[in-house]
Amino acid sequence: MENLEYKIIVGLEIHVQLLTKSKMFCSCAISFGERANSRVCPVCVGMPGSLPVMNKKAVELSALAGMALNCKIAKFTKWDRKSYYYPDLPKNYQISQYDLPLAAAGFIEIPLENGQTKTIRITRAHLEEDAGKNLHTTGNFSQVDLNRAGTPLLEIVTEPDLSSAAEVRSLAVELQRIVRYLGVSEADMQKGHMRFEPNVNLHITKDGKEYKTPIAEIKNLNSFRAIERSVDYEVQRQLDEFSRTGITMETGNKTTRGWDDDAGKTVLQREKEEANDYRYFPDPDLVPVEFTDSWLAEIRAGLCEMPIKRQLRFVNEYDLSDYDAGVLTAERTTADFFEEAVKSGGQSKRVCNLLTQVGLKMANEANCSAAELGITAENLAKLAKMADGGQISATAAKTIMEKMTQTADEPKVIAEQLNLIQKNDTAELEVIVEKILAENAKAVEDVKSGGKKSKAAKGFLLGQVMQKTKGRANPKVVAEILERKL
Repeated sequence: MENLEYKIIVGLEIHVQLLTKSKMFCSCAISFGERANSRVCPVCVGMPGSLPVMNKKAVELSALAGMALNCKIAKFTKWDRKSYYYPDLPKNYQISQYDLPLAAAGFIEIPLENGQTKTIRITRAHLEEDAGKNLHTTGNFSQVDLNRAGTPLLEIVTEPDLSSAAEVRSLAVELQRIVRYLGVSEADMQKGHMRFEPNVNLHITKDGKEYKTPIAEIKNLNSFRAIERSVDYEVQRQLDEFSRTGITMETGNKTTRGWDDDAGKTVLQREKEEANDYRYFPDPDLVPVEFTDSWLAEIRAGLCEMPIKRQLRFVNEYDLSDYDAGVLTAERTTADFFEEAVKSGGQSKRVCNLLTQVGLKMANEANCSAAELGITAENLAKLAKMADGGQISATAAKTIMEKMTQTADEPKVIAEQLNLIQKNDTAELEVIVEKILAENAKAVEDVKSGGKKSKAAKGFLLGQVMQKTKGRANPKVVAEILERKL
Protein backbone atom coordinates (compact mmCIF):
# COMPACT_ATOMS: atom_id res chain seq x y z
CA MET A 1 0.00 0.00 0.00
CA GLU A 2 1.31 3.45 -0.89
CA ASN A 3 2.20 5.84 1.91
CA LEU A 4 -0.61 8.41 2.11
CA GLU A 5 -1.16 11.46 4.29
CA TYR A 6 -4.64 11.47 5.78
CA LYS A 7 -6.88 12.87 8.50
CA ILE A 8 -9.42 10.75 10.35
CA ILE A 9 -12.87 12.34 10.48
CA VAL A 10 -15.44 10.86 12.87
CA GLY A 11 -18.86 12.03 13.98
CA LEU A 12 -21.01 10.05 16.39
CA GLU A 13 -24.67 9.18 16.57
CA ILE A 14 -25.59 8.02 20.05
CA HIS A 15 -28.89 6.51 21.15
CA VAL A 16 -29.58 6.72 24.89
CA GLN A 17 -32.49 4.75 26.36
CA LEU A 18 -34.14 7.02 28.90
CA LEU A 19 -34.76 5.88 32.47
CA THR A 20 -38.57 5.93 32.48
CA LYS A 21 -40.98 3.34 33.86
CA SER A 22 -43.13 3.26 30.72
CA LYS A 23 -42.68 3.64 26.96
CA MET A 24 -42.63 6.89 24.99
CA PHE A 25 -46.21 6.93 23.71
CA CYS A 26 -48.03 4.24 25.73
CA SER A 27 -48.21 2.87 29.28
CA CYS A 28 -46.38 -0.43 28.61
CA ALA A 29 -43.73 -1.11 31.25
CA ILE A 30 -40.06 -1.07 30.26
CA SER A 31 -38.31 -4.18 31.53
CA PHE A 32 -35.22 -5.94 30.17
CA GLY A 33 -35.11 -9.68 29.59
CA GLU A 34 -38.86 -10.38 29.69
CA ARG A 35 -40.59 -13.03 27.59
CA ALA A 36 -40.74 -11.91 23.95
CA ASN A 37 -43.73 -9.72 23.05
CA SER A 38 -45.05 -9.66 26.63
CA ARG A 39 -44.66 -5.88 27.04
CA VAL A 40 -46.78 -4.67 24.14
CA CYS A 41 -50.13 -2.97 23.50
CA PRO A 42 -52.13 -1.74 20.46
CA VAL A 43 -50.18 1.56 20.44
CA CYS A 44 -46.63 0.19 20.38
CA VAL A 45 -47.45 -2.57 17.89
CA GLY A 46 -49.13 -0.09 15.54
CA MET A 47 -52.73 -1.37 15.57
CA PRO A 48 -55.11 0.72 13.43
CA GLY A 49 -57.02 3.34 15.41
CA SER A 50 -54.64 3.39 18.39
CA LEU A 51 -53.36 6.83 19.41
CA PRO A 52 -50.05 7.80 21.04
CA VAL A 53 -49.85 9.84 24.29
CA MET A 54 -46.59 11.60 25.11
CA ASN A 55 -44.44 10.59 28.13
CA LYS A 56 -43.72 13.84 30.01
CA LYS A 57 -40.86 12.32 32.04
CA ALA A 58 -39.01 11.35 28.85
CA VAL A 59 -39.30 14.92 27.57
CA GLU A 60 -37.89 16.28 30.85
CA LEU A 61 -34.98 13.81 30.94
CA SER A 62 -34.11 14.73 27.34
CA ALA A 63 -34.12 18.44 28.14
CA LEU A 64 -31.94 17.80 31.22
CA ALA A 65 -29.40 15.90 29.12
CA GLY A 66 -29.45 18.68 26.53
CA MET A 67 -28.72 21.25 29.24
CA ALA A 68 -25.80 19.15 30.54
CA LEU A 69 -24.44 19.06 26.98
CA ASN A 70 -24.59 22.87 26.82
CA CYS A 71 -27.32 22.80 24.17
CA LYS A 72 -29.99 25.40 23.46
CA ILE A 73 -33.37 23.94 24.40
CA ALA A 74 -36.10 24.71 21.87
CA LYS A 75 -39.13 26.47 23.34
CA PHE A 76 -41.22 24.87 20.57
CA THR A 77 -40.65 21.47 19.01
CA LYS A 78 -42.85 18.95 17.23
CA TRP A 79 -43.05 15.27 16.35
CA ASP A 80 -42.39 13.84 12.89
CA ARG A 81 -42.99 10.50 11.23
CA LYS A 82 -39.85 8.88 9.78
CA SER A 83 -41.11 6.35 7.25
CA TYR A 84 -39.26 3.16 6.42
CA TYR A 85 -40.10 -0.53 6.27
CA TYR A 86 -38.36 -3.00 8.54
CA PRO A 87 -39.84 -6.03 10.33
CA ASP A 88 -39.17 -4.62 13.82
CA LEU A 89 -41.03 -1.37 13.02
CA PRO A 90 -44.69 -2.37 13.18
CA LYS A 91 -46.17 1.01 12.13
CA ASN A 92 -43.79 1.26 9.14
CA TYR A 93 -42.75 4.64 10.54
CA GLN A 94 -40.90 5.84 13.63
CA ILE A 95 -42.08 8.83 15.66
CA SER A 96 -39.06 11.11 15.83
CA GLN A 97 -38.05 14.77 15.44
CA TYR A 98 -36.68 16.14 12.19
CA ASP A 99 -36.33 19.87 11.57
CA LEU A 100 -37.14 21.11 15.09
CA PRO A 101 -35.08 19.02 17.53
CA LEU A 102 -35.57 19.41 21.26
CA ALA A 103 -31.92 20.49 21.80
CA ALA A 104 -29.20 21.80 19.50
CA ALA A 105 -25.86 23.62 19.21
CA GLY A 106 -24.09 22.29 22.30
CA PHE A 107 -20.71 20.77 23.16
CA ILE A 108 -19.02 18.19 25.38
CA GLU A 109 -15.51 18.28 26.86
CA ILE A 110 -13.59 15.00 26.65
CA PRO A 111 -10.29 14.09 28.34
CA LEU A 112 -7.30 13.28 26.12
CA GLU A 113 -4.38 10.94 26.81
CA ASN A 114 -1.99 13.89 27.29
CA GLY A 115 -4.03 15.24 30.21
CA GLN A 116 -5.65 17.99 28.12
CA THR A 117 -9.30 18.21 27.10
CA LYS A 118 -10.95 18.64 23.71
CA THR A 119 -14.28 20.27 22.86
CA ILE A 120 -16.59 18.22 20.63
CA ARG A 121 -19.57 20.09 19.21
CA ILE A 122 -23.06 18.63 19.58
CA THR A 123 -25.20 19.22 16.48
CA ARG A 124 -28.52 18.17 17.98
CA ALA A 125 -30.26 15.94 20.50
CA HIS A 126 -33.77 14.82 19.70
CA LEU A 127 -36.33 12.47 21.22
CA GLU A 128 -37.77 9.46 19.45
CA GLU A 129 -39.14 5.96 19.99
CA ASP A 130 -37.08 2.79 19.63
CA ALA A 131 -37.83 -0.03 17.22
CA GLY A 132 -38.26 -3.68 18.23
CA LYS A 133 -35.56 -6.31 17.89
CA ASN A 134 -35.01 -8.94 15.22
CA LEU A 135 -33.78 -12.31 16.51
CA HIS A 136 -31.71 -14.64 14.32
CA THR A 137 -30.83 -17.46 16.73
CA THR A 138 -33.55 -20.05 16.19
CA GLY A 139 -32.68 -21.62 12.85
CA ASN A 140 -33.09 -20.63 9.20
CA PHE A 141 -35.71 -18.00 9.99
CA SER A 142 -35.93 -14.76 11.97
CA GLN A 143 -38.23 -13.70 14.79
CA VAL A 144 -39.36 -10.28 16.02
CA ASP A 145 -39.58 -9.20 19.67
CA LEU A 146 -41.52 -5.93 20.06
CA ASN A 147 -40.94 -5.48 23.81
CA ARG A 148 -38.45 -2.70 23.02
CA ALA A 149 -40.68 -1.00 20.42
CA GLY A 150 -41.75 2.41 21.66
CA THR A 151 -39.03 2.74 24.33
CA PRO A 152 -37.99 6.42 24.64
CA LEU A 153 -34.63 7.23 23.07
CA LEU A 154 -32.56 10.38 23.07
CA GLU A 155 -30.51 10.52 19.87
CA ILE A 156 -27.42 12.72 20.21
CA VAL A 157 -25.52 13.70 17.07
CA THR A 158 -22.03 15.23 17.19
CA GLU A 159 -20.19 17.25 14.60
CA PRO A 160 -17.33 15.32 12.89
CA ASP A 161 -14.79 16.73 15.37
CA LEU A 162 -13.24 13.44 16.49
CA SER A 163 -9.91 12.53 14.91
CA SER A 164 -8.91 9.16 16.39
CA ALA A 165 -10.38 5.95 17.74
CA ALA A 166 -9.09 6.88 21.21
CA GLU A 167 -11.05 10.15 21.11
CA VAL A 168 -14.21 8.29 20.08
CA ARG A 169 -13.81 5.95 23.05
CA SER A 170 -13.12 8.89 25.38
CA LEU A 171 -16.34 10.62 24.30
CA ALA A 172 -18.33 7.41 24.75
CA VAL A 173 -16.99 6.94 28.30
CA GLU A 174 -17.59 10.57 29.23
CA LEU A 175 -21.13 10.63 27.85
CA GLN A 176 -21.97 7.46 29.77
CA ARG A 177 -20.72 9.12 32.97
CA ILE A 178 -22.82 12.23 32.30
CA VAL A 179 -26.15 10.46 31.68
CA ARG A 180 -25.59 8.24 34.73
CA TYR A 181 -24.73 11.24 36.91
CA LEU A 182 -27.98 12.91 35.86
CA GLY A 183 -30.11 9.78 36.29
CA VAL A 184 -31.12 10.12 32.63
CA SER A 185 -30.23 6.51 31.77
CA GLU A 186 -28.71 3.36 33.27
CA ALA A 187 -26.49 3.44 30.15
CA ASP A 188 -25.70 -0.29 30.25
CA MET A 189 -24.25 -1.00 26.81
CA GLN A 190 -24.68 -4.77 27.21
CA LYS A 191 -28.44 -4.25 27.58
CA GLY A 192 -28.62 -1.79 24.68
CA HIS A 193 -29.34 1.21 26.90
CA MET A 194 -26.64 3.14 25.07
CA ARG A 195 -25.70 2.54 21.44
CA PHE A 196 -22.86 4.32 19.65
CA GLU A 197 -22.65 4.56 15.87
CA PRO A 198 -19.46 6.18 14.56
CA ASN A 199 -19.58 7.76 11.10
CA VAL A 200 -16.05 7.41 9.72
CA ASN A 201 -14.29 8.73 6.66
CA LEU A 202 -10.83 9.97 5.67
CA HIS A 203 -9.49 13.15 4.09
CA ILE A 204 -6.54 11.88 2.06
CA THR A 205 -3.88 14.06 0.48
CA LYS A 206 -2.32 12.68 -2.70
CA ASP A 207 -0.22 14.59 -5.22
CA GLY A 208 -1.23 17.87 -3.57
CA LYS A 209 -4.95 17.19 -3.92
CA GLU A 210 -7.42 16.23 -1.18
CA TYR A 211 -9.79 13.28 -1.57
CA LYS A 212 -12.62 12.29 0.78
CA THR A 213 -13.59 8.67 1.18
CA PRO A 214 -17.31 7.72 1.44
CA ILE A 215 -18.70 7.84 5.00
CA ALA A 216 -19.28 4.50 6.69
CA GLU A 217 -21.63 4.23 9.68
CA ILE A 218 -20.70 1.39 12.04
CA LYS A 219 -23.35 -0.47 14.04
CA ASN A 220 -23.54 -3.39 16.53
CA LEU A 221 -21.09 -1.92 19.05
CA ASN A 222 -21.74 -3.08 22.60
CA SER A 223 -18.52 -2.16 24.43
CA PHE A 224 -15.98 0.65 24.59
CA ARG A 225 -13.34 -1.76 23.31
CA ALA A 226 -15.49 -2.59 20.29
CA ILE A 227 -15.98 1.13 19.58
CA GLU A 228 -12.23 1.76 19.50
CA ARG A 229 -11.35 -1.39 17.56
CA SER A 230 -14.05 -0.81 14.94
CA VAL A 231 -12.90 2.74 14.17
CA ASP A 232 -9.27 1.63 13.91
CA TYR A 233 -10.28 -1.17 11.55
CA GLU A 234 -12.48 1.07 9.41
CA VAL A 235 -9.69 3.65 9.00
CA GLN A 236 -7.36 0.95 7.68
CA ARG A 237 -10.07 -0.57 5.47
CA GLN A 238 -10.81 2.79 3.83
CA LEU A 239 -7.12 3.46 3.28
CA ASP A 240 -6.70 0.07 1.61
CA GLU A 241 -9.79 0.58 -0.56
CA PHE A 242 -8.69 4.05 -1.65
CA SER A 243 -5.23 2.74 -2.59
CA ARG A 244 -6.82 -0.11 -4.51
CA THR A 245 -9.72 1.64 -6.30
CA GLY A 246 -9.35 5.39 -5.71
CA ILE A 247 -12.94 5.46 -4.35
CA THR A 248 -14.18 8.87 -3.12
CA MET A 249 -17.45 10.49 -2.04
CA GLU A 250 -18.10 11.32 -5.68
CA THR A 251 -17.69 7.72 -6.89
CA GLY A 252 -19.02 5.75 -3.91
CA ASN A 253 -22.04 5.83 -1.61
CA LYS A 254 -22.45 6.15 2.14
CA THR A 255 -22.72 2.72 3.72
CA THR A 256 -23.90 1.09 6.91
CA ARG A 257 -21.47 -1.55 8.19
CA GLY A 258 -21.92 -3.98 11.07
CA TRP A 259 -19.12 -4.79 13.49
CA ASP A 260 -18.14 -8.47 13.75
CA ASP A 261 -16.40 -8.59 17.12
CA ASP A 262 -15.12 -12.16 16.72
CA ALA A 263 -13.57 -11.48 13.31
CA GLY A 264 -12.46 -7.99 14.32
CA LYS A 265 -13.79 -6.33 11.17
CA THR A 266 -16.71 -4.32 9.77
CA VAL A 267 -19.12 -5.99 7.34
CA LEU A 268 -21.22 -4.24 4.68
CA GLN A 269 -24.94 -4.23 5.52
CA ARG A 270 -26.48 -1.74 3.10
CA GLU A 271 -26.03 1.55 1.31
CA LYS A 272 -27.30 4.37 3.48
CA GLU A 273 -30.48 6.33 2.91
CA GLU A 274 -30.60 10.11 2.71
CA ALA A 275 -33.08 12.18 4.74
CA ASN A 276 -35.52 12.56 1.85
CA ASP A 277 -35.78 8.76 1.56
CA TYR A 278 -37.54 8.72 4.93
CA ARG A 279 -40.38 11.02 3.75
CA TYR A 280 -40.57 12.98 7.03
CA PHE A 281 -43.81 14.78 7.81
CA PRO A 282 -45.39 16.12 11.05
CA ASP A 283 -47.22 13.51 13.11
CA PRO A 284 -50.92 14.50 13.08
CA ASP A 285 -51.72 12.54 16.29
CA LEU A 286 -49.36 14.43 18.64
CA VAL A 287 -49.38 18.04 19.82
CA PRO A 288 -46.09 20.01 19.74
CA VAL A 289 -43.97 20.37 22.89
CA GLU A 290 -43.86 23.94 24.20
CA PHE A 291 -41.55 24.72 27.12
CA THR A 292 -42.32 27.55 29.52
CA ASP A 293 -39.57 29.37 31.43
CA SER A 294 -40.80 27.95 34.73
CA TRP A 295 -40.82 24.37 33.37
CA LEU A 296 -37.25 24.77 32.04
CA ALA A 297 -36.12 26.22 35.39
CA GLU A 298 -37.64 23.23 37.17
CA ILE A 299 -35.73 20.84 34.86
CA ARG A 300 -32.48 22.83 35.17
CA ALA A 301 -32.59 22.34 38.95
CA GLY A 302 -31.74 18.70 38.29
CA LEU A 303 -28.28 19.56 36.93
CA CYS A 304 -25.20 18.69 38.97
CA GLU A 305 -21.43 19.15 38.68
CA MET A 306 -20.35 17.29 35.55
CA PRO A 307 -17.98 14.33 36.03
CA ILE A 308 -15.00 15.74 34.09
CA LYS A 309 -15.11 18.96 36.14
CA ARG A 310 -15.49 16.98 39.35
CA GLN A 311 -12.53 14.79 38.41
CA LEU A 312 -10.34 17.85 37.83
CA ARG A 313 -11.51 19.36 41.14
CA PHE A 314 -10.66 16.14 43.00
CA VAL A 315 -7.11 16.34 41.61
CA ASN A 316 -6.67 19.98 42.66
CA GLU A 317 -8.66 20.04 45.90
CA TYR A 318 -7.80 16.62 47.34
CA ASP A 319 -4.33 16.12 45.83
CA LEU A 320 -5.32 12.85 44.11
CA SER A 321 -3.82 11.38 40.97
CA ASP A 322 -5.85 11.83 37.79
CA TYR A 323 -6.37 8.06 37.69
CA ASP A 324 -7.74 7.86 41.25
CA ALA A 325 -9.94 10.92 40.68
CA GLY A 326 -11.30 9.26 37.54
CA VAL A 327 -12.13 6.05 39.41
CA LEU A 328 -13.88 7.93 42.22
CA THR A 329 -15.93 10.11 39.87
CA ALA A 330 -16.98 7.26 37.56
CA GLU A 331 -20.22 7.02 39.57
CA ARG A 332 -21.91 9.98 41.21
CA THR A 333 -22.80 8.03 44.38
CA THR A 334 -19.17 6.97 44.88
CA ALA A 335 -17.93 10.53 44.40
CA ASP A 336 -20.55 11.81 46.87
CA PHE A 337 -19.60 9.09 49.38
CA PHE A 338 -15.91 10.02 49.12
CA GLU A 339 -16.59 13.71 49.71
CA GLU A 340 -18.88 13.00 52.68
CA ALA A 341 -16.15 10.86 54.29
CA VAL A 342 -13.53 13.56 53.76
CA LYS A 343 -15.85 16.21 55.21
CA SER A 344 -16.36 13.90 58.21
CA GLY A 345 -12.63 14.10 58.95
CA GLY A 346 -11.02 11.38 56.86
CA GLN A 347 -7.72 12.22 55.13
CA SER A 348 -8.44 12.34 51.39
CA LYS A 349 -5.72 9.94 50.19
CA ARG A 350 -6.48 7.35 52.86
CA VAL A 351 -10.24 7.51 52.14
CA CYS A 352 -9.44 7.21 48.43
CA ASN A 353 -7.28 4.13 49.01
CA LEU A 354 -9.93 2.46 51.16
CA LEU A 355 -12.59 3.08 48.53
CA THR A 356 -10.60 2.23 45.40
CA GLN A 357 -8.66 -0.75 46.80
CA VAL A 358 -11.29 -2.29 49.09
CA GLY A 359 -14.72 -0.66 48.73
CA LEU A 360 -15.11 -0.85 44.95
CA LYS A 361 -13.95 -4.50 44.90
CA MET A 362 -16.60 -5.41 47.49
CA ALA A 363 -19.21 -3.33 45.63
CA ASN A 364 -18.44 -5.13 42.38
CA GLU A 365 -18.83 -8.52 44.08
CA ALA A 366 -22.11 -7.40 45.69
CA ASN A 367 -23.35 -5.84 42.43
CA CYS A 368 -24.00 -2.46 44.03
CA SER A 369 -22.25 0.89 44.45
CA ALA A 370 -19.70 1.55 47.20
CA ALA A 371 -22.21 3.88 48.85
CA GLU A 372 -24.68 0.97 49.11
CA LEU A 373 -22.38 -1.39 51.03
CA GLY A 374 -23.92 -0.37 54.35
CA ILE A 375 -20.94 1.67 55.57
CA THR A 376 -21.64 5.25 56.67
CA ALA A 377 -19.38 8.08 55.55
CA GLU A 378 -18.72 8.92 59.23
CA ASN A 379 -17.49 5.39 60.00
CA LEU A 380 -15.35 5.34 56.84
CA ALA A 381 -13.75 8.59 58.03
CA LYS A 382 -13.11 7.09 61.48
CA LEU A 383 -11.50 4.03 59.88
CA ALA A 384 -9.26 6.28 57.76
CA LYS A 385 -8.19 8.24 60.86
CA MET A 386 -7.35 5.02 62.72
CA ALA A 387 -5.14 3.86 59.84
CA ASP A 388 -3.43 7.25 59.51
CA GLY A 389 -2.91 7.45 63.27
CA GLY A 390 -1.13 4.10 63.40
CA GLN A 391 -3.83 2.46 65.51
CA ILE A 392 -4.34 -0.24 62.87
CA SER A 393 -2.33 -1.57 59.94
CA ALA A 394 -3.37 -1.23 56.30
CA THR A 395 -4.15 -4.97 56.24
CA ALA A 396 -6.28 -4.60 59.38
CA ALA A 397 -8.12 -1.65 57.82
CA LYS A 398 -9.17 -3.91 54.93
CA THR A 399 -10.42 -6.58 57.34
CA ILE A 400 -12.32 -4.03 59.43
CA MET A 401 -13.90 -2.42 56.36
CA GLU A 402 -15.16 -5.80 55.19
CA LYS A 403 -16.65 -6.39 58.65
CA MET A 404 -18.27 -2.92 58.59
CA THR A 405 -20.58 -4.09 55.79
CA GLN A 406 -22.09 -6.63 58.20
CA THR A 407 -22.53 -4.52 61.34
CA ALA A 408 -23.29 -0.95 62.41
CA ASP A 409 -20.49 -1.05 65.01
CA GLU A 410 -17.84 1.66 64.79
CA PRO A 411 -14.45 0.62 63.37
CA LYS A 412 -12.72 0.96 66.77
CA VAL A 413 -15.17 -1.51 68.33
CA ILE A 414 -14.61 -3.96 65.46
CA ALA A 415 -10.82 -3.55 65.74
CA GLU A 416 -10.96 -4.35 69.47
CA GLN A 417 -13.25 -7.33 68.89
CA LEU A 418 -10.88 -8.75 66.27
CA ASN A 419 -7.78 -7.86 68.34
CA LEU A 420 -6.43 -5.67 65.51
CA ILE A 421 -5.34 -2.59 67.49
CA GLN A 422 -1.63 -2.03 66.86
CA LYS A 423 0.82 -1.96 69.76
CA ASN A 424 2.28 1.54 69.95
CA ASP A 425 3.64 1.32 73.50
CA THR A 426 7.35 2.02 72.97
CA ALA A 427 8.43 0.59 76.33
CA GLU A 428 6.58 -2.69 75.74
CA LEU A 429 7.89 -2.99 72.18
CA GLU A 430 11.48 -2.25 73.26
CA VAL A 431 11.39 -5.30 75.56
CA ILE A 432 10.20 -7.48 72.68
CA VAL A 433 12.80 -6.02 70.28
CA GLU A 434 15.63 -6.64 72.75
CA LYS A 435 14.52 -10.25 73.14
CA ILE A 436 14.44 -10.74 69.35
CA LEU A 437 17.90 -9.21 68.99
CA ALA A 438 19.25 -11.49 71.69
CA GLU A 439 17.78 -14.54 69.97
CA ASN A 440 19.13 -13.60 66.51
CA ALA A 441 22.77 -12.66 66.99
CA LYS A 442 23.69 -13.64 63.41
CA ALA A 443 21.09 -11.27 61.92
CA VAL A 444 22.30 -8.47 64.22
CA GLU A 445 25.85 -9.10 63.00
CA ASP A 446 24.70 -8.97 59.36
CA VAL A 447 22.98 -5.62 59.97
CA LYS A 448 26.05 -4.13 61.63
CA SER A 449 28.34 -5.39 58.84
CA GLY A 450 26.69 -2.95 56.47
CA GLY A 451 27.11 -5.32 53.55
CA LYS A 452 24.56 -6.66 51.07
CA LYS A 453 22.95 -8.75 53.79
CA SER A 454 22.18 -5.72 55.98
CA LYS A 455 18.84 -4.79 54.42
CA ALA A 456 17.59 -8.37 54.34
CA ALA A 457 18.65 -8.87 57.97
CA LYS A 458 16.74 -5.76 59.06
CA GLY A 459 13.65 -7.05 57.29
CA PHE A 460 14.07 -10.42 58.97
CA LEU A 461 14.30 -8.86 62.45
CA LEU A 462 11.24 -6.67 61.81
CA GLY A 463 9.35 -9.76 60.66
CA GLN A 464 10.33 -11.62 63.84
CA VAL A 465 8.94 -8.79 65.99
CA MET A 466 5.70 -8.75 63.97
CA GLN A 467 5.42 -12.50 64.34
CA LYS A 468 6.04 -12.29 68.08
CA THR A 469 3.28 -9.68 68.46
CA LYS A 470 0.95 -11.59 66.10
CA GLY A 471 1.06 -8.67 63.65
CA ARG A 472 -0.22 -6.13 66.15
CA ALA A 473 2.98 -4.13 66.54
CA ASN A 474 3.12 -0.83 64.65
CA PRO A 475 5.82 -1.54 62.01
CA LYS A 476 6.85 2.12 61.94
CA VAL A 477 7.48 2.18 65.71
CA VAL A 478 9.30 -1.18 65.56
CA ALA A 479 11.51 0.04 62.72
CA GLU A 480 12.47 3.14 64.72
CA ILE A 481 13.35 1.03 67.80
CA LEU A 482 15.39 -1.41 65.70
CA GLU A 483 17.27 1.46 64.09
CA ARG A 484 18.07 2.90 67.49
CA LYS A 485 19.08 -0.43 69.06
CA LEU A 486 21.26 -1.46 66.13
